[in-house]
Amino acid sequence: MIAENLQILEEKISEICRNNGRSRSDLTLIGISKMNPVSAILDAFKAGVIHFGENKAQEFQNKAPDVTENVVWHFVGHLQTNKVKYVIKYADYIHSVDSVKLVHEIDKRAGKIDRIPKVLLELNTSGEESKFGLSRDDEILEVAESCKNSGNLELVGLMTMAPYTEDTEIVRKTFRGLRDKKDWLNKKGYGLTELSMGMTNDYDIAIEEGATMLRIGTAIFGERDYSKNGDE
Repeated sequence: MIAENLQILEEKISEICRNNGRSRSDLTLIGISKMNPVSAILDAFKAGVIHFGENKAQEFQNKAPDVTENVVWHFVGHLQTNKVKYVIKYADYIHSVDSVKLVHEIDKRAGKIDRIPKVLLELNTSGEESKFGLSRDDEILEVAESCKNSGNLELVGLMTMAPYTEDTEIVRKTFRGLRDKKDWLNKKGYGLTELSMGMTNDYDIAIEEGATMLRIGTAIFGERDYSKNGDE
């Protein structure tokens, strides 16, 4: 099932890229494997997925050691400072940096094990109070500067989540807002390259608005059984 799902997804992504003058090679497909077993991750890897994302720190810590293939791990969920210790050993990318305190913790723990994870600032460009992420320009600059001054992490981009709505203009505005913030920060010399935006229900709009990283779970792994979902 996973191989077939991936083939369908890749055809759709390639078509959207062609229709928007983009190259498929400009996009990184991250298979969001939360709540899926290691066996599903291995099936997806065999089908061609290299990048995988998890959003619960302890679930990530429990799974990652069992995946011995040469995958690239992304931590995409909200990350509390006291959970950094669970993800720092495995995460090549951390998409959800949203405070100076978190930057310092990642920097400290990465330094202890001689790692330099790539990080993205999580921005709230939808205006939803229920969403995590930075929204004020002064906060964004403060955290970006903290990243720049840290020796054990590399700031490479921005991440956001769009509202779950059928109103495509709201979704588009959210993604466009992230792209605008990237341009704004780059004018200040940050040299960001990554825009992590777009999931199963809205990746088409994300591609149209400049996404470089797509976080796709359901379209690859199928529907999740949330009745089995436990706390961290």
